[in-house]
Amino acid sequence: MFLGIDLGTSSVKAALIDEAGKTLAEASRPYPVRSPRPGHAETTVEEWWESTVAAVRECTAGRGGAVRGIGFSGQAHGVVALDQHHRPLRPAILWADQRTTAQVSEVLALPAALRLPLANPAATGMAGLSLMWLRDNEPATYAATRRALSPKDWLRFAMTGEVATEPSDASMTLLYDVVADRWSTELIEALGLDAAMLAPIVDSSAVAGRLTRAAAQALGLPPGIPVAAGLADTAACLLGMGQVRPRATVLQVGSGIQTMTVVERVEPKLQPFYNTYRGVGGSLYVMAAVQNGGTVFEWARGVLGASWLEMYEGAFESGEGNGGVVFLPYATGERAPLLDPDATASWTNMRLGCSRNQVIRSVFEGVALAVRDSWDALQREGVTASHMLLTGGGSADPRWRQLLADILRMPLMPALDMGNATLGAAYLGGLAAGHWASPDDIPFASATEATIDPRPVDGLDEYLARFRATYRGLKQANG
Repeated sequence: MFLGIDLGTSSVKAALIDEAGKTLAEASRPYPVRSPRPGHAETTVEEWWESTVAAVRECTAGRGGAVRGIGFSGQAHGVVALDQHHRPLRPAILWADQRTTAQVSEVLALPAALRLPLANPAATGMAGLSLMWLRDNEPATYAATRRALSPKDWLRFAMTGEVATEPSDASMTLLYDVVADRWSTELIEALGLDAAMLAPIVDSSAVAGRLTRAAAQALGLPPGIPVAAGLADTAACLLGMGQVRPRATVLQVGSGIQTMTVVERVEPKLQPFYNTYRGVGGSLYVMAAVQNGGTVFEWARGVLGASWLEMYEGAFESGEGNGGVVFLPYATGERAPLLDPDATASWTNMRLGCSRNQVIRSVFEGVALAVRDSWDALQREGVTASHMLLTGGGSADPRWRQLLADILRMPLMPALDMGNATLGAAYLGGLAAGHWASPDDIPFASATEATIDPRPVDGLDEYLARFRATYRGLKQANG
């Protein structure tokens, strides 16, 4: 049996699989994300550890002795600062943290030759920027820091006593040369950071340590189990779904909406709207992240005073359409394809006869148009796909699925039960144990629900153009 552990933003999940890749048990435990100041996002490592122990014990109850390998997935971009004795100096700074605006400007001021190999935009929340913030705002903490680890790398260290990272998490730090597949020592030096803080890099499926006796006792597992280096969450999701070959594309719908496509090579650009990351076995994938998915639905529902039943009935059953209303869903700013943290949400083109149901319909269409806008921008960069696998808890309603397919003009294959990041982590455990020699040997699930083919939508091109023009007009008006 193999154990996968996914250290998410607000909870940790564990999954136990057998030698055929079948899931035998799952468990999860929550922990808080704290914001001691506006824009800050932190969690203590002690809370991660306590929740992990509880989740693993529940998941492996009565079968812990049969676990042969452990793999990891985890939230990316975070920073755990450790002192010379490998003790945490402060709570971990997480990906959702927004405190590094000044540090973004510092990176953008660097010469293009240093920034280009990063193949990623400088954006708040990335680990390299958080390290710079510590340097500038908590100099005593920075001076005492001997290692800076990502969340899942810290959890693996807590289990093995070995310090390491792997290409997927490293490529998300903004300190990594994605093209050359190594730490960007030139950039790190230019930023005045200490490269010795960064962990050595091993392959994602390689054995990065073995379970210590103390950790094994806490977790209820045998000591000495081989532990894989792991993957960042989106890379683990691709592996869990078996999407590891070029052109494989996943549309993940949740609080945000990510379009992820495996690609063959890197074509780096300065401050691109999309991310390019490393995956399992040296693979590459691009990801366009739309921030405003489920988050903006929940916000709009509150603004309109509507229940979820009223939202879906108003959007899909009333037959009223949108009445010409255009909704921009940028309630939290937007990443792909705008890279505009100051973008705002709005309803426009409303008249006296506009109904509540039309406004509700415009919300669903606005979110779908934002995803289409992002996908069109990726296609202009040469990314192609014949279909998308659809996953995520925000994609369950068949009417919403159909609207996404219609507006994307792309066949969608719902794959809600095919796999996830936790399963990807468990597969890594099997690779570390030597049960599978490579990802090609893993018996990935392949069953999907019926393909959702796009239907013709009258006036879609004009509506999409109006959507884009509304953003540009408001951007210009707001300066």
